[in-house]
Amino acid sequence: MATFASPEAVLPKKYGGRYTVTLIPGDGAGQEITDSVKQIFKSQNVPIDWEVVEVSGVESETGKSHGVDEAVESLKRNKVGLKGILYTSTGKSAKSLNVALRKELDIYASLVLIKNIPGVKGIYDGIDFALVRENTEGEYSGLEHQSYPGVVESLKIMTRFKSERIAKFAFDFALKNNRKLVTAIHKANIMKLGDGLFRQTVKDVGQDYPGIGVSDLIVDNASMQAVAKPQQFDVLVTPNLYGSILSNIGAALIGGPGLVPGANFGREYAVFEPGCRHVGLDIKGKNSANPTAMILSSAMMLRHLGLNDHADKISKATYDVIAEGNVRTADIGGTATTTEFTEAIINKLD
Repeated sequence: MATFASPEAVLPKKYGGRYTVTLIPGDGAGQEITDSVKQIFKSQNVPIDWEVVEVSGVESETGKSHGVDEAVESLKRNKVGLKGILYTSTGKSAKSLNVALRKELDIYASLVLIKNIPGVKGIYDGIDFALVRENTEGEYSGLEHQSYPGVVESLKIMTRFKSERIAKFAFDFALKNNRKLVTAIHKANIMKLGDGLFRQTVKDVGQDYPGIGVSDLIVDNASMQAVAKPQQFDVLVTPNLYGSILSNIGAALIGGPGLVPGANFGREYAVFEPGCRHVGLDIKGKNSANPTAMILSSAMMLRHLGLNDHADKISKATYDVIAEGNVRTADIGGTATTTEFTEAIINKLD
């Protein structure tokens, strides 16, 4: 199984043989899919205690307390979290709480795994690549202002330090997981300084990893290649915005966002969440969401904590239920509810 953690990651302490993990259900279908994980963990006596923190981008929009400060303090205590996706409004005054959490804790590396799941028909077979995305700068720096009515200036920040840090994470991941090629995604033909810095830094870091190839692709070509021949990709390393776009393209290729696990790493903290960051406001409370991405993200969390046996059993049961095809949620061609899908996994584990 893949190894995910940063080499410098600090693991939390155990108390009585158990870990305390921050749980942020999030908005939309988050409550239902995190409940799925809680039920599965309980059925298997996984040594995890949850510290639940309610954070809401929807409530933030209405002026109510959004809970980010409480979440930050909880994660500082526990060092590991499992998180649903927080809603971000397109309103002018709305700030992304997802971005705020990552910046506050310097959770700089997003890891998304795009791989075919047996039993789910994707657009192509043979897809298996990892997408490593810088989480804390680029277009998501949040530095915008209106210099004149109708004229908006948005600043994209790129630094050698953060480009080097994310490049090292990508190459370390490739080295640990027997990946052979790291590809830098950029737009250096137009943004010659900012994206040029990112591209060159990735290539420079690659010189320290002689067993791993390094290449680069312009982001629009990378998007076309992802749709035309995704099997060529191994590890992609990207600035923030490009990673967001490519992770969603990847999800569409293998069957949808409900199948894509993800994780976010910093030097001290790790937060695990579905890789495509879809909120699912439209299916909130309908008991129809596919919890697979959250379950597989929780398995990544267990491996991060060294609980590999639990992680392997839960992952295998999830894949087996999907492969058998008898119990599936609507997004992958079935009629099962979230509850029924979860119960099928628990029955497979028993």
